[in-house]
Order: sequence, then C-alpha cells, then structure tokens
Amino acid sequence: MTGRRRLGMVAAAATLLSAAPLSSIFESWTWLLQCTLTVLMIAGAAVGARTLRFPTWAQTLSMIVALTLALTWIFPSGKEILIPQPATLGHFLDLFRQAGEDTRAYGVPVPDRDGLLFVAVLGIGVVAIAVDLLTAVFRRPALAGLPMLAIYSIPVAVYLDSVPVLPFIVGACGYMWLLVADNVDRVRRFGRRFTGDGRDVDVWEPSPLAAAGRRIGVLGVIVAVLLPLAVPTVSGGLLSQLTQAGSGAGLGSGTGSNGRINLFASLSGQLTQNATINLLKVTTNEPDPFYLRFGVAEALTDEGFGNQTPKGNSLSRGLPDPRQLAASSQANYFAYRAEIEVSGDLRQSMAPLYTYPTGVQNINGNWAYDSSQQVLFAARTTTSEQKYTIDYLRPRFTAAELRTAEALPRNDPLRQYTAAPDDAVVKAQVEELIAGKKTEYDKVRAIYGFFSADNGFKYSLSTQTSGAASEIATFLNTRTGYCQQYAAAMAWMVREAGIPARVAFGFTRGTSLGNGVYQITNRNAHAWTEVYLDGFGWVPFDATPAGGVAGSARSSWAPNVDQAEPSASASAGTTTPDDDSSAAPNQPQTPDRNIDGSNPTAEGATPADSGAWTTALLIVAGFALLVALLLVPAMLRVLQRRRRHAATESVTTVVAGGPDGQDGTVSDIVVTTESTRARADAHAAWDELIDTMVDYQVTVDPTETPRLTAQRLIKESELSGDSAEAATLLGTAEERARYARQPMQGVELTAALGRIRAGLGEAATFRVKARAMLLPPSVLIGWRLGAAEAFTRLAERATTVRDAMVRFSPRRFMNKRATH
Repeated sequence: MTGRRRLGMVAAAATLLSAAPLSSIFESWTWLLQCTLTVLMIAGAAVGARTLRFPTWAQTLSMIVALTLALTWIFPSGKEILIPQPATLGHFLDLFRQAGEDTRAYGVPVPDRDGLLFVAVLGIGVVAIAVDLLTAVFRRPALAGLPMLAIYSIPVAVYLDSVPVLPFIVGACGYMWLLVADNVDRVRRFGRRFTGDGRDVDVWEPSPLAAAGRRIGVLGVIVAVLLPLAVPTVSGGLLSQLTQAGSGAGLGSGTGSNGRINLFASLSGQLTQNATINLLKVTTNEPDPFYLRFGVAEALTDEGFGNQTPKGNSLSRGLPDPRQLAASSQANYFAYRAEIEVSGDLRQSMAPLYTYPTGVQNINGNWAYDSSQQVLFAARTTTSEQKYTIDYLRPRFTAAELRTAEALPRNDPLRQYTAAPDDAVVKAQVEELIAGKKTEYDKVRAIYGFFSADNGFKYSLSTQTSGAASEIATFLNTRTGYCQQYAAAMAWMVREAGIPARVAFGFTRGTSLGNGVYQITNRNAHAWTEVYLDGFGWVPFDATPAGGVAGSARSSWAPNVDQAEPSASASAGTTTPDDDSSAAPNQPQTPDRNIDGSNPTAEGATPADSGAWTTALLIVAGFALLVALLLVPAMLRVLQRRRRHAATESVTTVVAGGPDGQDGTVSDIVVTTESTRARADAHAAWDELIDTMVDYQVTVDPTETPRLTAQRLIKESELSGDSAEAATLLGTAEERARYARQPMQGVELTAALGRIRAGLGEAATFRVKARAMLLPPSVLIGWRLGAAEAFTRLAERATTVRDAMVRFSPRRFMNKRATH
C-alpha cells in the first residue's frame, strides 16, 4: 500500500477517534455504528480512486458519492433502489428539519432520533472527507486538526454540565496518530526527519514548526469560539434558526425546564402561521368530544413553565387502568373509540390522544406511554401520516360532585405541582379571589371566573410568550393574550392557592364534518389548564375566551364566563352522557375559522397544501442553484472563448490572394491594416489553442516552439485534413508573431480554432469531451493557480508583519541592554 493510501486509512481511523465526544450527547451507540459504516465507505472510495490514479477532483467526488450512498442506505425514504431518488432529497430535508426540532425538544443525552443521527452521520462524513483531503492529498495533516476540533466543540456548545474530558483525550490521540503517520511517511520518502528545531536562525526567530503551531492554535481558538454560534443548541444556533419555521407541529425553541421542551413556542408558531393546514381527521362515537392532548408543561420555576422528558413503558406492554392511576373513584366513566388520521404536516414525537386511553392500535413505530403525564411518545418515530385507533374513557361529573373533593395531604406526592414563583401581585390577587371559599373546586372556579371580559381580559394574537414567569405576570397586568397566556396564568394562580395544576397542550375538537368526523387544523392548536382534584383526577379548565378559539368546548363545571351563569338545576344535572358531557351540548358546531373571523376556505385563502408546495419549490430552487454552481466553470470557459474569438475577428477589407507555402495562408485571405493587431490576434488564438489542448488532456510543453507544439498536437491527437492544416496555421502564426519582423496577416484564426476543436472532439473519448465541456481543466487550473498565488501573497504579507513585530519586540531590547 502506497503512502497516500496508507495515510487515507489512518485519516479515517483518526476521524472516528475524534468523534468520541459525541458519546456524551447520545444515549446509545447507534451513532457510532452508523458513523463507522459511513467513514469506511468514504475511506474505501478514496483508496479505490487513488489506486486507479484518479485526479484530485475525482477522488473528492468519489468520497462525496460514497457519503451520499451511505446516508441513503442508513436513512432510506422507502422509495430508493440502492441509489438515491428525487424523494431522497426531500426525505433528507425532513430529517434536517426534524433535527432542528429535536435539538429544542431534548436535553443531553438525547435518544436515537433519526434527525439527530442523520446530522451526526452527515457531519462526521464531511469531516472524514476534509481530513482525508488535507492529509493524503494536500499533505497538511496539521490543518486536519481543525475539523476534528469542530466535533469536540459540539458537546461544549450543547452540554449543560461540565464536558467529559475522556472523549477529548481519545480524539486527541487520533490527531497525534495522524501527525505521527504523516511524519513517518515523510521519513520513508526523504530519508531524514524534519525537526524544525530552529538551527541557524536568530534566537528570537521562531522555528518553522513553532510558527505553524501558533498559526494552528490561533485558527483553532477562532473556530472553537465561532462554531458554537452555528451548531444546534438547546436555545439557539444556526440550525435551530433554519428549522424554526415549518408546516409541521414541531416543538419550538425557548426556555424550558431542564432545557428540554417548550411547548409554548410551538403553539405560537402554529397559531401565527398565515396558511391554514389540515393536521388531523378524527372519527369518534363520542357525542360531544373534548380536546385532543399530546403534552403537558408541569414544572413552574422562575424561568417559567417547562416540560419534563416523558418516561414510561412500551405501548406493547399495554396501558394501565386510568381509573386506578387517577384515583378517580368518585367519577363515572363511559367508554368510547376514536380513529385518528394524521397528515404529513404534523411531525412530532408525541401522538394526540383523548384523556384516559385504555388501548392504542395500529400505530406504527415504538411508542411508550407516560401514565403521569398521560402522554404517548416515541424516540425515533413521528406522527407523520399515522392512522391509529384509540379506546378511551370519558369521566362525567358535575360541579356539585367536584365540590366534594378534599384538599390533598401535605405529604402527597402531587403537592409538587403546587410549586410557584414568589410574586406579590399574584399572591394578593389569589388571596382576594379565594377569600371565603370553602372547597377546592370553589377556589378554582373563583380563579377561573376571574379571566372574563368583565375584568378586562380579551383575546389577541399580537402578543407572544415563551412561558416565562415574568411574562405570565405581565399578562395579568395587560390582560391581553391568547390561550397559552390564559392557561399558564390560571395554572400559576391555582398553584398559588395550594392546588396542583399544570398546562396541557393539544387541539380543540375542530370543525364537525358530520357523523362524528372532525377536521382539525393548525388553527385548532390550543393550551388549557388541568387541575387535580382528589377523587376526580386531572380536571380540565379552559380559561381562554371561547369566542377567540376555533372549535372550543365548555363544560358544566367550567362554563363560559362571558355568558350568563347556568341555573342551579343545570349545574347539578345528572351524570348521564347526554345531560352532562365533557363539552356542553348546547355549544354550536361552527365551521373552523381564522382568529379574525374570516373563513379559511373563502376565496383568496391559502390552500392547505401550501406547505408541500413551498417545500417542493425550495427543493427545485436548491437543485437549480446546485446545477448553476456546477455550470460556472463551463460558462466562464465559453465567455473566455468568445472574448478571444472576438479579438481575432477581422476588421478590414477582403482581397484576393493565392496560396503561400511559406506562410501557410489560404485563398481569400483577410488582410489587417496594422501589424500590431495581427500580432495580438495570433497571441489570442494561440492562448485559446493551449487552453483547448489542456481541456482535451493533450500535454503542453512550454519549452517547445509553437510550430513543434502544433506538429506534436497533430501526431498525438491524430488530426488530419482541415484540422491538421488549422493546427499548422496557428503554430506558424504564433511563431511569426513572436519572432518575425512582420507577423502573419490575413489568416482566419477563429475558423482555424473551430476546426481544431472539432478534430479533438472526434478523437477524444466521451469522458474527456464531457469534462472539457462541463468542467474544463483550463478553468480549474487557473482557479488553483490563482488561489495558490493569493495564498502566497497573503503569507508573504503575514511574514512581513510578523518580522516587523519581532523586530520591535521589547524582549529583544531587554536582551540587548543585558549584554551591555
């Protein structure tokens, strides 16, 4: 195995070792297996390309293809046959968007989410390609430490506690292995070791290795500082910003308990979208269904309401009896069944459910149920395009029955849901509201009734909140907001009264389509308060004004406070489902509407599939941009050719002439008026011929005369007829322009160039012709030489600045004084 191939394998191994810091981010080792497979495929492609002696661009392209195939095989969309398909790009974009949502939904260590794993494998693959090129191609292994360092900066950016040091040591060992392997290879090739110990230089001049080390150190510090600004973090980062918006119901960014989920930001994003998007279709045999729920925020601190990561048993083990878990011995339960069909626009890891589920069937993926939060969640599966059936129980109780609930004992575990920040305004308001109230329910009703229009509360989407406690307190002063402010404020005030409360998130029942079918859109995204009453479990209270919420429902124990109070007989009705359902029977089933009251299906409304069209347009635009970038070298070559052809066009009259064997002229020659113009024409045509030879992989020897170059071109490319005559003509014209007193005048150089190019195209293979057309080597070589020259000038300027700084070093002056 040659040195470059050996270094490529060492670079792959060093990349895997440098990925060790990711072990502190993921819960399992799935990422390592996937990254290992990807890096091995990239290394294999690089070794194969070098064995076949491919040029550098072909080696790079082979590694990119290997990375693409690895991502396709590890994260398939289900529509591929070994190779990527158009749907694969859309699937990758979905995974990228999901990764952004997951970075805001999970704290470290994170579970095996496809989006996060995709980003990790993609990042390690890109680092593997960069390390391979820097080590085996450009022979700059020291610079390979920069992308390796970038991997370690990721846990530094997202880890909430101190970062483990052992993974960094493992990555550092991989970097040292890379440097040693490169040094050994240099010794094998040159027979001596370059130590850079600073011999024969001034004592104040840095040695070459020391100078390189300082430059790398400065670059490493800059990358370590700037990169965390771009990587996805719990509350920010470039990836988080790019994936913040979307048609799906992903979890938004913001503050939250333990840096995990903030459902408030997700709800804000749903309600403030311009388009109305169909998310769910529910078919149920319950006459008046209540709200679908998928998450709760139950931890209230100075930072606001936040969600704890759900924990529970796999759905395959069945669901517990909700009546025993809720200790709701005093409530009457009625069994119902519902079929929930989720659209592709709702992509989240928590599945919508009715409260107190007893069974879930036909849901795809590995789902688990948290009986405390009453949440159905998954680690690697989303709700997108799921269709499942649930059996659930609906508790029925009246206000009179709820008044029998006793206060919880002080040592009851549910007392943890009474913790609240210390706020004098909230405390005074709660004490005023519950003064004289005897029962827990009456205290809750007093707080619930406080959020009425008579007290100045009104609905508005113009305000937004991340759920912070200070923002909730501000809402109690401004009294203007929407569901998330109402739900959070009521939960806080109920906790201040010493009663457990939390905020639930989900959807209202939506628009009735008849026969028990309901259409739910993003306009139905909602938040409400759940209060725990002993003997009845978690009881829902929706304090948001009913007029501002599409598909809202009210109950007999929590009626619409902006309407007249129900009579005593109505509030103490029977416990049958028809007379006392969870949603008041007299609530109208109005069509879904926008918050401003307009009908979303009216003319001019945005269609429901606008999100899909937007994604399709982004994919097409991205593909078009990629194609445009790939065509840049070809376009530059065409413009350069046209410019040279324009320089060789004739501008004077045509005269008759005969053949001249010495000059190589043809009949009907064109005579130019100035020898200077003729000389410039010959040089432009010769430059174009040289670039054409480079494009068609014909060797160019700058030591040859133009005539010898033309003769060799004819022989090696097997030109004949007009092409051979044209090559001889250009060689003679350039030779006369260089060395003769008078240049050749009257020859049609542009036509000669066209005949030569046609002859080279006939003799070349398809691969050579395609490369000459799409990726002309003459342009790429020009770029490479230009970049090298610019880098050299920059290095020279940096050296000049460094020398100036060293020359005026105070240490040097002190040394001179000491010698005196």
